[in-house]
Amino acid sequence: MAEFVLLGIFHSSDMQAWLFIVFLFIYLFILTGNMLVFVATVLNHALHTPMYFFLRHLSLLDICYTSVTLPQMLVHLISERKTISFLGCAVQMFFFMFLGTTVCYLLAIMAYDRYLAICHPLRYVRFMTRRACLLLISGCWVTGLSISIVQTSLIFSFPFCGSDVINHFFCDVPPMVRLHCSNPYTNYLERILIVFLVLITPLVFILLTYVLIIAAILKMNVADGRKKALGTCSSHLFSVVLFYGTAVFTYVRPSLVFPDPTDKLLCLTYTVAPAVLNPVIYSLRNKQVKDALWNMLAKTTNFEGT
Repeated sequence: MAEFVLLGIFHSSDMQAWLFIVFLFIYLFILTGNMLVFVATVLNHALHTPMYFFLRHLSLLDICYTSVTLPQMLVHLISERKTISFLGCAVQMFFFMFLGTTVCYLLAIMAYDRYLAICHPLRYVRFMTRRACLLLISGCWVTGLSISIVQTSLIFSFPFCGSDVINHFFCDVPPMVRLHCSNPYTNYLERILIVFLVLITPLVFILLTYVLIIAAILKMNVADGRKKALGTCSSHLFSVVLFYGTAVFTYVRPSLVFPDPTDKLLCLTYTVAPAVLNPVIYSLRNKQVKDALWNMLAKTTNFEGT
């Protein structure tokens, strides 16, 4: 099989032009918003702390993660030929799995950072050194790379038979597995691998971390301390719910529970929505990030005015 045909989100040709405009705007917003957060936290030395170090990587991952799928989807929306080569499909799946898994484990590391800051404030500076941050973020990237190599190799090592049509807008795991000639048991093992290693493991860690955080907050006697602790966690918690809520629902449920259009919309939600909303969440709910953005924009405006 030399290439695959991607059917896209909707089959109606009347909607293609409108969808192109909508998703082009969304993609440009993702690039601009996340790049602003990344640059603002780099230029402002007050934000050179572990929490914002991980936030910079989240912004970078959001840009890369959506760039794996959205540009190709935009091209297919305005072109008659909606195909992808066998190698191109494998490469797309590899980077989608690689970056998506890295995001999952980065969210877990960000939860651990909040746990140390709230539950062990006196030890936080000693534990979260620059070296420790680099080791943690390197572990996220290496874990994502390792799981992606195994998962992609496993999926593309089995023969594909029958139709070459992928009823999706990119080469995701579930629609690719449906094209396998292998028995259902093998398909089940592939899904278990992605669900357990990529989603469940970091999610359980995040949930346990927040149980400890909530317990520590409830023990605080000062109301301002509780409010500040909840404020530092709320943005991250919203990102976790937004990403994992749809991702777990997409991969854990049986494949025949919902029809393909609903399946694709769910996938689009966890692929695009976090990257769109994360810059808004972290800038509107975080005064330091908001101030850094305004200062950067003010300096840029003053520079252009001179």
